[in-house]
Amino acid sequence: MNWHAIRAIYRFEIARTFRTLTQSIAAPVISTSLYFVVFGAAIGSRMGDIDGISYGAFIIPGLVMLSLLNESISNAAFGIYMPKWSGTIYELLSAPVSSMEVVMGYVGAAASKSVLLGLLILATARLFVPYSIAHPFWMLCFLLLTAVTFSLFGFIIGLWADNFQKLQIVPLMVVTPLTFLGGAFYSINMLPPVWQKIALFNPVVYLISGFRWSFYGVADVNVGVSVAAILGFLTLCLVAIAWIFRSGWKLKA
Repeated sequence: MNWHAIRAIYRFEIARTFRTLTQSIAAPVISTSLYFVVFGAAIGSRMGDIDGISYGAFIIPGLVMLSLLNESISNAAFGIYMPKWSGTIYELLSAPVSSMEVVMGYVGAAASKSVLLGLLILATARLFVPYSIAHPFWMLCFLLLTAVTFSLFGFIIGLWADNFQKLQIVPLMVVTPLTFLGGAFYSINMLPPVWQKIALFNPVVYLISGFRWSFYGVADVNVGVSVAAILGFLTLCLVAIAWIFRSGWKLKA
């Protein structure tokens, strides 16, 4: 394992984040804080509890997951797209660095930034809404697993995209709507029976449900199913990336 190569890619990507702190860190934290102000402090104070949890506290896991998914995808996609766009990816492919080491460097940096952002949002939420974490260990596990999984997914999107517009298609037109419809602001148990069954086809439901369970011990679906869903998607992403590097799809064209 070429740890020097992994560390070089990782440090380069992390350094890019600190050069764009306003866009990478400040903007997501501020935009999520607005949700806490509007839905948590203003509207939440006028709404009843959900499963014995105040509405402001109930939406915290969903809002963290909303930012985590989008930032994980965007960070990893942009990270690998830039070498493609500039042409330096050919130097990377010809260097004595394996595909696993390339993925570890880019995905590791993207996941690290996303986890840091998630923790900052949780710290910011404390300023607006009191909340508790029933299972801190599992909360960190869900946070890390989700960040790594969707960073891998973002890595695939970065390889697939051939222009800057395509980098934003999936986060804006697929992930964000699925998150809003996946129980970020409500429990799917509040839906009519037919819509509860339809909601189970939304993969984000399992992410938010498992993450919310780590906070309050309540979940819309079984926690084991949530973990299995994340691990299953992570495996699919790893298989897809292995095929891309083996076949050269979107890399050597």
